[in-house]
Amino acid sequence: MPKTQWRLQDAKAKFSEVVESAIQGEPQHVTRRGREAVVVLSEASYRALRAGAQAEAPGFVAHLLAIPKGGEAPGTAPEPGRIALREVDL
Repeated sequence: MPKTQWRLQDAKAKFSEVVESAIQGEPQHVTRRGREAVVVLSEASYRALRAGAQAEAPGFVAHLLAIPKGGEAPGTAPEPGRIALREVDL
């Protein structure tokens, strides 16, 4: 089983091995000071990941168009003429 987790200093020393494993389709996790820091992916894996994220996330215009119009959500805004006014001392 190929190694998939590396300490930063080991990943630096064996960078070619890290890259080759990523190209073979196995993401390589690199830690720094004992904490997860980065993941090395092949270009193909990265492109597939980006394509999936873009397909799932609607664009900003689609988001705005999905907002309910004024009459579609009853009770969200008072009807004109039904707003209770109060007296204000000037």
